[in-house]
Parts: sequence; structure tokens; C-alpha cells
Amino acid sequence: MTLAKVQGLIAMGGRPPIGETLGFQLVDAGEGWAAFEGVPGPEHYNPMGIVHGGYAATLLDSACGIAVVTRLADDQAMTTLELKTSYLKAMTGKTGKVRAEGHVISIGRRVAYVEAKLTDGEGRILATATSTLLVIQQ
Repeated sequence: MTLAKVQGLIAMGGRPPIGETLGFQLVDAGEGWAAFEGVPGPEHYNPMGIVHGGYAATLLDSACGIAVVTRLADDQAMTTLELKTSYLKAMTGKTGKVRAEGHVISIGRRVAYVEAKLTDGEGRILATATSTLLVIQQ
């Protein structure tokens, strides 16, 4: 998949299958970066009554992965090897729209390194992530 194919996905609505379940979609991408947006709500709550950390991690992982995809050739794919997530601010049903944006830091023939942040509508950072991804020749 290439940047052109990623932009084609955005034009078709940008919602991966997991986006149907969690209510988020790919909204923008460029060379070496990608952004997903979603609106967390009570359906994403953990037993503590706040949005489960997995919601943030999923958006951050998605942004990291698609950021790498924008830099791949047609005969390459990727998979996440490691995702380290830091949670800075809790989300609730009142948080509103959030945006996860990933940026490629370095990409080689076999490994890519990416950083991402999740922000609310006012630009406050809710969570951050760093990711190591394996580049696969198909």
C-alpha cells in the first residue's frame, strides 16, 4: 500500500473494520504521517467509568501503522512489533472528538520507528505512543 492508496481509503470514508466497532476513522495522511479521529463515549468505558486505555492505544497504533504505510512500496507491508503508550489525561463521554496523529521518525529496509500523540479538540495531549514496526517484503 502506498500514500496514494491510503488517500484513496480516506476518500472512501476511511473506516477500517475495527473503526466500525470503536467508532473512529482515518481522516488525513501525507508522506510519513497519518491521522485518525474518533469520539469516545460510554460504550468505551472501563469499570472505573472512564474510557478504556485500549481505545487510545488502538487509535495511536492505527496512526503509527498507517504513517509507515504511506512510506512503503506496493510490494511491502508492515506489522507492529512494539507499542509503548503513555496516558496523560483521562477521557470520558464529555471529551468530544479526539485525534491521533502518527509521524515516522525513521524507516529502513526492515524496521520503522514512529511517534504519535492523541489530542482533544482543544489540542490538549491525552496520550502519546512510540512504536517499532516490522517492514515486510511481500
